[in-house]
Amino acid sequence: MTLIGNDIEAAVKLLNSNQVVAIPTETVYGLAGNALNQSTVETIFKIKNRPLKNPLIIHLADTTELDKYVKDVPALAEKLIERFCPGSLTLLLPKKNIIPDIVTAGFQNVAVRFPNHPVAIELLRKLSFPLAAPSANPFGYISPTSAKDVKRLLFGKIGYILDGGICKKGIESTIIGFQGSQAVLFRHGSISIEEIESVTGKLIIAVKNETNPNAPGMLTKHYAPHTATFLTDDVNQLIRENANKRIGLLLFHQKIVDPTVLYQEILSPSKNLKQAASNLYAALHRLDACKLDMIIAERLPDNGLGITINDRLERATK
Repeated sequence: MTLIGNDIEAAVKLLNSNQVVAIPTETVYGLAGNALNQSTVETIFKIKNRPLKNPLIIHLADTTELDKYVKDVPALAEKLIERFCPGSLTLLLPKKNIIPDIVTAGFQNVAVRFPNHPVAIELLRKLSFPLAAPSANPFGYISPTSAKDVKRLLFGKIGYILDGGICKKGIESTIIGFQGSQAVLFRHGSISIEEIESVTGKLIIAVKNETNPNAPGMLTKHYAPHTATFLTDDVNQLIRENANKRIGLLLFHQKIVDPTVLYQEILSPSKNLKQAASNLYAALHRLDACKLDMIIAERLPDNGLGITINDRLERATK
């Protein structure tokens, strides 16, 4: 049985007994457990069917706890923390031995963030340990942005989902590491490159790594519906080429008038990229439930959060 509720104390009790629960954040729902307990972290990997080579992010209540778990915080990281935390920023920092190697896939850097969601913050403040919390979905599938999504995806695999409403950001955190005096982008996320570079200067872009990823979010195939999905600059052309198929569309701001299209999702009628990011995964979940032959996704403007959305869609279509 998998229950949805808003009882933080119930979640605390389960987490203190080294069980796994789903929790809300401002980005997506996470599958959370004691990051310091080896068997609990193993359970997270097992429930998600996530490869052990793929590191996890640990979540802390506030920045005052950082020194317990990392050896060093570069000056550039401190500037980013001051600007964006709490929030949808994840930092790769040298870990202390208290963090089990399974959390970092054996690497010496741990991914850390401070979620900006009132329920998550209250929960974390009641715990004596950080939470490892990858997205609460089967590995490789679309991340969940509501408690109902989590229940549908993980029913029977976890006992409790802490309901915090719809995730406002709707897309994962931006992951930043450091190479000497420069910042490195490991994953596009809810904070745009332009926002990060306003603090760090020009970012180095890490290359995606399938065989030995040293940060979460480095795999090229991820965030994908079960339905075959195609990303294009010319939606009408793909519709014409597949006129005999059951087609659903994922569009930026405007519907397409075509009687052969069965279903359409609009991310932001006002062309607002933040709204589009917030709506992305929920729209993909709905499209994937429509028993379509294919989903055609429209490429968004390649700036701001449009870059992040295109990154997710590119990985969903590989």
